[in-house]
Amino acid sequence: MHKELIEAGCDEVGRGCLAGPVYAAAVILPPRVRLPKLDDSKKLTESIRNELRLKIEKSAIAWAVASCTEREIEKHNILNCSILAMQRAIASLAMKPEHLLIDGNRFKPFDFIPFTTVVKGDSKFRSIAAASILAKTHRDDYMKDLSLKYSNYGFEKHKGYGTPQHISAISKFGQLDCHRKTFVLKHTKVK
Repeated sequence: MHKELIEAGCDEVGRGCLAGPVYAAAVILPPRVRLPKLDDSKKLTESIRNELRLKIEKSAIAWAVASCTEREIEKHNILNCSILAMQRAIASLAMKPEHLLIDGNRFKPFDFIPFTTVVKGDSKFRSIAAASILAKTHRDDYMKDLSLKYSNYGFEKHKGYGTPQHISAISKFGQLDCHRKTFVLKHTKVK
């Protein structure tokens, strides 16, 4: 967007989940980096996302992934935690960007860095698409690890979203510490 500035794309994933943290990533790409197939993470298969993740992490000038826990989400709400996770990712970058491209329409000023919010930015800007892929793949890895601990819940399949399988598991086995209690109560009939 601002070719002369060091610009970081930012995106988050996991806002609508019943379980697990919300993850965010910030990515600064070189101006003419070649990343064939780069797109909004939701439009890509898991194998292409994982392939692109390796290429992004190798070729980015700087990248970082951060999260907010389930308890933070319940305390501060999901919108604030989505923004906070993005701010944590930005703060973790190896270099300070001069401008931020934020996916969506909400953000809060951070560290005096100018920013632009872009609705559907992950399909319009390469750095936001790259951030969406890193946030998604890192969160998916976290949920797969969680499924090893709680094999009855199917986290490796639904990644914490409110699928019929997930809601059925909550009804049958109860809520876990990784569940967002207020989300479960709001989106299911489980008490």
